[in-house]
Amino acid sequence: METGVRSHQGELFVHPLSHPAAAGICPEMLEVAEEASRAGDFSLAVEIYSSQLADLQQPDRGLCLRKADSLARAGRIAEALDSYCLAANLGTLRPEELSLLVEIIARTLRDKELGLPASVHGKGGCSSSSGEDGSEDDWELGDDEALDLFSCRLCKCLLHEPTTVECGHTFCKRCVEDGDAEVETCVQCKGELSKKDGLPNGRRLNVVLSGLLDKLFATESKARRSWIEGEVLWKKQELAEALEKYDAAVELVPSSGRLLCQRAELHMDMRNFSLAVQDASSLCRMTPHWTKARCLKATALSKAGRNDEALQEYFLCVALKPDWTKVKLEAQKILSELFSSVFENEELRTPLHPLQGGLTSRLIKPAALLRTLRPLTQKHGSSSQESDFNISKSSPVDESSPRLPSLCPSKPDPPAGENSSKSLAGILAALPAPPGGVKRKHSSDDHSAIFSPSSKVHRPDEGSSFQSAAARGARMVPADLLDSGDMECSLCMRLFYEPVTTPCGHTFCLKCLERCMDHNPNCPLCKENLSEYLATRGYNKTFLMEEVLQRYLGDELGERKKIHEEEMKELSNLNQEVPIFVCTMAFPTIPCPLHVFEPRYRLMIRRSMETGTKQFGMCIADDLKGFADYGCMLQVRDVKFFPDGRSVVDTIGVARFKVLSHGQRDGYHTAKIEYLEDRKVEAEELVELLKMHDSVYDQANSWFTSLKDNMKSQILSHFGHLPSKDPDPQASPSGPAWCWWLLAVLPLENRAQLTILAMTSLKDRLIAIRRVLIFVTRKRPR
Repeated sequence: METGVRSHQGELFVHPLSHPAAAGICPEMLEVAEEASRAGDFSLAVEIYSSQLADLQQPDRGLCLRKADSLARAGRIAEALDSYCLAANLGTLRPEELSLLVEIIARTLRDKELGLPASVHGKGGCSSSSGEDGSEDDWELGDDEALDLFSCRLCKCLLHEPTTVECGHTFCKRCVEDGDAEVETCVQCKGELSKKDGLPNGRRLNVVLSGLLDKLFATESKARRSWIEGEVLWKKQELAEALEKYDAAVELVPSSGRLLCQRAELHMDMRNFSLAVQDASSLCRMTPHWTKARCLKATALSKAGRNDEALQEYFLCVALKPDWTKVKLEAQKILSELFSSVFENEELRTPLHPLQGGLTSRLIKPAALLRTLRPLTQKHGSSSQESDFNISKSSPVDESSPRLPSLCPSKPDPPAGENSSKSLAGILAALPAPPGGVKRKHSSDDHSAIFSPSSKVHRPDEGSSFQSAAARGARMVPADLLDSGDMECSLCMRLFYEPVTTPCGHTFCLKCLERCMDHNPNCPLCKENLSEYLATRGYNKTFLMEEVLQRYLGDELGERKKIHEEEMKELSNLNQEVPIFVCTMAFPTIPCPLHVFEPRYRLMIRRSMETGTKQFGMCIADDLKGFADYGCMLQVRDVKFFPDGRSVVDTIGVARFKVLSHGQRDGYHTAKIEYLEDRKVEAEELVELLKMHDSVYDQANSWFTSLKDNMKSQILSHFGHLPSKDPDPQASPSGPAWCWWLLAVLPLENRAQLTILAMTSLKDRLIAIRRVLIFVTRKRPR
């Protein structure tokens, strides 16, 4: 006969009865007890199980376990222990049979002793998203060292040999290219990273950041180097030498939780369990809610043979992370061993009737219980303030300090073996009683005991002691050490603005680097070839340096930004200083594709895009002045870059202008200009203009129609079809579009085209076009 009374996360666990056919066991009553347990009326279930046991000549082990589980759920731990001990006397308790007891104790620790806010249960404490084995966030990321600007997002420690990857994020060099575990995507932006094989010289250190870290965090940087040297020696199994490196690192930065954690693990590897316990204990004092620290201490204590203390730490682990199956099983295993140790003396293993009195009190001296058990000050149902646990008189606490439940040792951890023979009741009596929740009050409630673990965990004060990890762990940057000289571009000798780092590890302002790359695809400092970098145009800003500038050099960066904005404003003034591309004739409304390869024009095109104007002037060359006095403004529609830095720019004419003065800027021509517009006519002049407009358009259409097919195809592929006739020729400041189309395709010299471009009278322009059409028509071979 099997029945189940335990339901954990929807799963029903069954304690089989030892004598299912024994006289006195009533299946109907057991079903009633099960229903009562499911309904939460655990005291009723206890009464039924007790009455069933009383009718038996010999106690049934399965029934004892069911009663024990119900007592534990009812919060009557002292009685539950009696029942568990009775079951243990009848047969060794298996770890899986103690699952409920572990969960009850852990839940009580979490809710009443640790007082963790709900946010902690979801992150850094009891998150269920990190997997059953606790191998994700909780295991790897503790609150002791919050990630700040200067932490590597892979190893969570101070950046060592920082290298900036393609996307602009910075990591430790060894973290990015560590053997077989080479990182393929950036953990921050998920961008793909180049393979180690594709980097002949490997990843390079960020020179500026490397120097900055050594300057700002000299001690920690030195410790990090020793730490990493220790890791390398550890991998080679040179444990003694590795320990020397770890000791040197800890001496420099004794507050580094991760460093202490690794040294404790190294001690474990060297079987120095007492030293591992010391490091783990220090770690727990620094980071009381880091589950890895608690688990590490529990494991070290267990290896040192101090199972009683190990059990307490395992309970805290389960309290902090209820879904950590591995730790929960360890707690059950040790608890099972402790129960078994009570009956190591075979004389004790005698059948006892459940009504013969408390088994635990008969097995353990009363004096031991008095030293460990502390009575509840109030019964279930009292206010939270009244139900707080009393502080033992033997453990004085400064009343001015925050109330701390007894969860942290005031003395150093005892050496291996000491206290390891502590009784089971002494172990469990050091833990708090579960919260209430019973529906039926039982007379033995007043005699229930609470447990007070021997290692203190601070109960977090709201809004203060449980502050954010970033606030606690952020590194302090010495203000007197950091100055703007540390963050200057070696090209413009000014503070970095939009810093980018090349594959060779050097950092420049984005604009400075682009200008250098216009002339030469080599690094301006080390002369390493950067053709591939230029081809990908991966000029991503270095995020860490950008953040350092904003956070610690905000005033200087503000001034630098102001200068940059003034320069951009000056460059975007398309009247006072218009960039001039000296090349060919361009006309309004007519496309003008350009092949840009000269460094000065690369810069000019880039600036026109950066300022947002996307415009520049086009003029033909002039032997005396450099470029002609008239030209056409072009609007950039698209830019396509080639790997070597060249580009094809798709532009279209938008307006004509007259040059008022000639100038130069950074190698390319500039001009002060005024825009040209056609003079409008009215009355009789307008009538005459419309007649001429229609006549010349018909003449142009006739000329184009008469061309040979191959010539027409060439014109159509470059300039498209002849635009239609405008209903209002004076609607546009530059006149009808078809006039400019015709000028672009007619076989005229540049100077003749320039003369017509400069005209501000549509009538004069139509007359000039008509003369050209007559001339080309007569000269055309028949």
